[in-house]
Amino acid sequence: MATGRFQIVRTGIDGIEAVMADSRHSFARHTHDTYGIGVVERGAQVSASGRGMVEAEAGNTITVNPGEVHDGAPLGDAPRAWRMLYLQPAIVAAAAQDIFEGGPREEFHAPVLDDRRIAGLVSATLAILLDRHAARLGRDERLLLLLAAVLREQTPHENSLAASPIGRVRDRLDGDPASAVTLEDLAAESGLGRFRLVRDFARITGLTPHAYLLQRRTELARRLIAAGRPLAEAAVEAGFADQSHMTRNFTRRYGYTPGAYLAARA
Repeated sequence: MATGRFQIVRTGIDGIEAVMADSRHSFARHTHDTYGIGVVERGAQVSASGRGMVEAEAGNTITVNPGEVHDGAPLGDAPRAWRMLYLQPAIVAAAAQDIFEGGPREEFHAPVLDDRRIAGLVSATLAILLDRHAARLGRDERLLLLLAAVLREQTPHENSLAASPIGRVRDRLDGDPASAVTLEDLAAESGLGRFRLVRDFARITGLTPHAYLLQRRTELARRLIAAGRPLAEAAVEAGFADQSHMTRNFTRRYGYTPGAYLAARA
């Protein structure tokens, strides 16, 4: 179960969600389908990231890219408090078009930033996005200034994973996460032996095929809940055995229960 307090808040811009947390919760390895950027307000944590193990303390900015495998646990016995913004990729892509005046691929360039200016931008952006009376002009300006500080321009390159055996397996799991699938099915899809499939999939994606599938089902359940599905229906439609199975996976990943998320959407 989650330990601590989590508050999920819709902001003044569609596609951006805020989460405020004060918790000892240790997150299992997972990814998001959104960008995340926030600030640690109290305490400290250690986490895996796409660039190795990192530590963050009060005043640090923390970021995560879509698909980046990470986790998180408090340093020491005390809880840590943090606030995060989660942004749909289309919002970041549109901002990057303006920032870089072109079409480069974009990503947040560091999982932890010890920079007071950037932390101040995060706090200011959070404040204005949570102010329902704030002018749209002001919200857009703050968001662009923040993203300009944390995005890195990259030269587009061919994604070799897409056409690979592991890419085919990932695409199958992405395309229909709710369907039942066996390791034999995935091995046949990839043309690899079962052991090699598990080994190579984990090496490339950071998760085993089963862990990846559970994550995709959890993301699907979250979207269904946001769309108004009752919890039990969302669990079944997302491919979970029952609501309790969904709740366990949801809470391990997000730190709060599906019921808490549903209440925040009301």
